[in-house]
Amino acid sequence: MMKPFLRRLLIATGCLLFLPAAWAHAPITMVGGHAMYPSRNIIANAVNSRAHTLLVRAVKAAGLVKALEGPGPFTVFAPTNSAFRRLPQGTLAKLLTAAERPTLKKILLYHVVAGRWSYARLMRAVRESGGRFRLKTLEGQSLWIIRNGNRNLEVRDAQGHVADITIYDVNQSNGVIQVINRVLMP
Repeated sequence: MMKPFLRRLLIATGCLLFLPAAWAHAPITMVGGHAMYPSRNIIANAVNSRAHTLLVRAVKAAGLVKALEGPGPFTVFAPTNSAFRRLPQGTLAKLLTAAERPTLKKILLYHVVAGRWSYARLMRAVRESGGRFRLKTLEGQSLWIIRNGNRNLEVRDAQGHVADITIYDVNQSNGVIQVINRVLMP
């Protein structure tokens, strides 16, 4: 059994941690200052991430909480708060209104694809397709995964904007989160 101090130190520094018992063989990743537990679903983890408070707020406003708590599996390209702040001034506030709920829902579903797309699976698909791989989103349009250098992957949206994946493979009970630094637009 790991000493409590060492366990807290490893969690606080964001190290991948293999714990006995309930978390056996499941890496715990730190996102937004909190541990993301593979035994919890996407929503149960996202609500704890200080880096994703705007995403959680948007998911709630769009009425997508139940869907993302579902069995999946889903891969969510999860924009951080700073990604939402990069939107033109007033855009997020407008999207969070009841009148814009259909538009917000469309944008958020554009960040979700069916299946568990890990870094290794994405990289393999990109290599096999010549450097650019297309994923169909739950919104119905495509995202493109593009290799940037030897180890990095980017996500390109329908408008040509590019988001870097900043944290890979945040495993969830119903899928995986890939943290990105830009809001994607259909």
